[in-house]
Amino acid sequence: MSDIPLTKRSVMTLFSDPRSPNSHRVRLVAKEKDIPMDVIEVDPDDLPEDLVELNPYASLPTLVDRDLILYDAQVIIEYLDERYPHPPLMSVDPISKARSRQQLRQIETEWYPLVETIVRNENAEEVKIARRDLTERLIQMIPVFAHRPFFMSEDYTLVDASLAVLLWRLPSLGIELPKSAKAITDYSNRLMEREMFNESLSDDELDMNDA
Repeated sequence: MSDIPLTKRSVMTLFSDPRSPNSHRVRLVAKEKDIPMDVIEVDPDDLPEDLVELNPYASLPTLVDRDLILYDAQVIIEYLDERYPHPPLMSVDPISKARSRQQLRQIETEWYPLVETIVRNENAEEVKIARRDLTERLIQMIPVFAHRPFFMSEDYTLVDASLAVLLWRLPSLGIELPKSAKAITDYSNRLMEREMFNESLSDDELDMNDA
């Protein structure tokens, strides 16, 4: 990394957990919008001093854009979409935008924590419950994916980016969707086939589904 202070650098810097869906979706949005960004991979159990000094919560992801420091993943991806408006990844219609923000919040606060439980929790029963809950939540969404190429939209959005990083992790989480979930499987394949998705993957994420 350059000796130039992070808040003085001309290129954005992202402190990223190479295994976290929250960090992954920021990297994916940056790739989709072709945003120049230095990505610093960080072990969440061994945070660098720079990050601790910049972010009072010492959390990941953390984005540094000169004097601006952001450390909420949803705030970060919306900021990136607004600062780099092409291609747009949020509707300009206030109703559609509100629905997207609500779905983004649900994914972040209800679905991603289930991933974390499955990956990190050592209690076998709690892992089993989290795996079941995540599977059921996805199955309940089958009708949503049956009629449009993307999530309730003809165009790729921030919601799709947030779902893509979760769907990528299903095999490593021990989750196999039933045949009745073909609409989700087809949707997932469309997301994974995007060139920018493959470019967004860290080495750890590439290895997830090879284990």
